[in-house]
Amino acid sequence: MTPPAQVHTVRGPVEVGDLGTVLMHEHVFVLSEEFRQSLPETWDEQQRVSDAVTRLKALAATGVSTIVDPTVIGLGRDVSRVALVNQQVDLNIVAATGIYTLADVPDFFRYHGPGTLLGGPEGMAALFVRELTEGIAGTGIKAAFLKCAIEEQLTPGVERVMRAVAQAHLRTGAPITVHTNANARTGLVAQEVLRSEGADLGAVVIGHSGDTTDLEYLRRLIDNGSYVGMDRFGLDILLPGDQRVATVAALAREGLAERMVLSHDASCHIDWFPPGVREQIAPNWHHTHLHDNVLPALREAGVTEEQLTTMLVDNPRRYFTSAVG
Repeated sequence: MTPPAQVHTVRGPVEVGDLGTVLMHEHVFVLSEEFRQSLPETWDEQQRVSDAVTRLKALAATGVSTIVDPTVIGLGRDVSRVALVNQQVDLNIVAATGIYTLADVPDFFRYHGPGTLLGGPEGMAALFVRELTEGIAGTGIKAAFLKCAIEEQLTPGVERVMRAVAQAHLRTGAPITVHTNANARTGLVAQEVLRSEGADLGAVVIGHSGDTTDLEYLRRLIDNGSYVGMDRFGLDILLPGDQRVATVAALAREGLAERMVLSHDASCHIDWFPPGVREQIAPNWHHTHLHDNVLPALREAGVTEEQLTTMLVDNPRRYFTSAVG
């Protein structure tokens, strides 16, 4: 008998069937790590951990069982700190490997690897494979998926990271999430690069697709085989929430709930904004907004309970089963 498929989480392996309700794109901490170290007065470790515990307990109280955290190198990832939070919250947190850059390859890889001054094999892909199979930074915590990013254009650095992600996917079977710019339609660019490396687009979430109401664009992403991440609910400054709801409802009416996943892209703490500004410009951008406000609005718009279960339970389960099944 084949053993049940399992997903690696911060607390250890969990059977895919036990993931429950999943938010597919949420962060615990997003930090500019060198600035955090250089400005110690901006960071109180005990306070930040305590605040994250409070926020994630509130999320767990809504019935969410799992969050998928695409915080990677370039976003201040520290899985040891996340593990400290997770010790105090009954929630599955799925960690990622990859590199977040919107322009250049990190200097660590600039001069060695394919097409560089020194040449040689792609060290980024080797790092990603190590974090998926052995663990992250000696913690024993294994990543369960890959993350890369593209904004308005495909720079050489972005392309190199994306190809390294695809190569690690091919070696391990791990699924992929891509940060994209929906208004620049760069999800299609990401799909083409990943496809050219042989990646399975059915194991890819095109993140931040919910930032647009362009149904033709979204249908193209889905027709190419990927999931679309309707994953910035609460970030109304980029697209009002009623338009996000209407877009999900329109695709659901077309029978496309099986290719959508839902989330906020929220953080317990993100240092990209001065204190208090995030709450002013995006008051709904927090981890319980979906259950407090969005799901009732989706129901009112005609999305069925079966379709909500598909997007919150079944699709995440399929996404991770593609890696481990």
